[in-house]
Amino acid sequence: MNNEDEFYDAVTGLDSDESYEGVSEASFKDALVFDSSSQKNNGSVPQENGIKKHRTSLPAPMFSRNNISVWSILRKCIGLELSKITMPIAFNEPLSFLQRITEYMEHTYLINRACTMPDSIERMQAVAAFAVSAVASQWDRTGKPFNPLLGETYELTREDQGFRLLSEQVSHHPPVSAFHAESLVGDFVFHGSIYPKLKFWGKSVEAEPKGTITLELLKHNEAYTWSNPYCCVHNIILGKLWIEQYGTVEIVNHSTGDKCVLNFKPCGMFGKELHRVEGYIQDKSKKKHCVIYGKWTECMWSVDPQAYEAHKKSEKRGDNKKHKSEEQEGAENDDADDMPDTQETVCVVPGSTLLWRIDSRPAHSTQMYNFTNFAMSLNELEPGMEATLAPTDCRFRPDIRAMENGLMEEASQEKERLEEKQRTSRKERAKDEEEWNTRWFQMGTNPYTNASAWLYTGGYFNRNYQDLPDIY
Repeated sequence: MNNEDEFYDAVTGLDSDESYEGVSEASFKDALVFDSSSQKNNGSVPQENGIKKHRTSLPAPMFSRNNISVWSILRKCIGLELSKITMPIAFNEPLSFLQRITEYMEHTYLINRACTMPDSIERMQAVAAFAVSAVASQWDRTGKPFNPLLGETYELTREDQGFRLLSEQVSHHPPVSAFHAESLVGDFVFHGSIYPKLKFWGKSVEAEPKGTITLELLKHNEAYTWSNPYCCVHNIILGKLWIEQYGTVEIVNHSTGDKCVLNFKPCGMFGKELHRVEGYIQDKSKKKHCVIYGKWTECMWSVDPQAYEAHKKSEKRGDNKKHKSEEQEGAENDDADDMPDTQETVCVVPGSTLLWRIDSRPAHSTQMYNFTNFAMSLNELEPGMEATLAPTDCRFRPDIRAMENGLMEEASQEKERLEEKQRTSRKERAKDEEEWNTRWFQMGTNPYTNASAWLYTGGYFNRNYQDLPDIY
């Protein structure tokens, strides 16, 4: 394998590097006509109450990674971008990166709530809670999703949550995944593209966020944009893996000028700030209307700025003596970056309003790659779905299917076969001087940021899947 092939076919999971852009009028037109009973619930059979019942576990539990030497693979990669190396399947989780993107929609009710709010500051609070909840599924998710094949797609319709989503792998060099989600009743669209960029720093892997997420509340004629925080996975070589998110996330309402600035705090020397998020909402005149605070792993609250500042002052006075004693006891661990012992509850300021609380994970989550209930359902393939889905849908990927069934050797062989097939197809196109043509997204311009964007061109849900590439 030459260096170019290594770059093209590397696994680039451990996401949180977002670059979301683009929307087109065609998608909203699709939503208005999407009313066929034959397409409801992705072709599966509903319960008696009409709501589809999703699976709550995987076919097989997670395999053990105890005998895998990460250091033998990563020791030559310090400071390099990890998309330039290939990784064994043992580091994966049984989802495609396109399915992992879909987990942003787990708390869609927050968008639906924003659509009903009459006040722009209240809408911003709901949007801010959604922005935080969109990264919450990464908590303890240390496996890498499968790198999508060029032309791979994924669709998900959730009538219980009122949305449908389509994603497509639009580029393999560099790897770019475009997606577009929309309300089934025409309330919102949520869209963009992702270009993961990871670096290995000896003990940790860091994902750098790039690009912009766009959420449009159509009935309010509003558009919000933001970028996700940095994500770091600690103890790649030795010790217990743990994740932190850090950096500033700025959410802008392009219609009103309202802005929410959120600070995802690094854990710090004593771990007091681990998982904490703190920020504020201001209007176009820069008047602060409320403070947003909480943890991205747990919950988010809103409170009056004066009440929050008074609470912080009293809290700081009580912490001064404690920090001095901790300073004398603290010691560095050269072998592992141990996750600080931290209380997984938020100290609620009196008068606060709860914006969002994370759903509990199933009791068997640790044996299922730390999946949420939502993630558990993303790769299910039920009778009737084969006739509805595009043949490029990643539910049909044999390597992912084998892995979730616990057939690791078969999964590894299928992964190698698919990568070789992809390389062969690329060489044939190069020989014929043929360019790759995307099917459902085209490059254009995001009207709110004026940045280059992959735009959904519409038509996917018409179910005309002729001339799609044979990628599996």
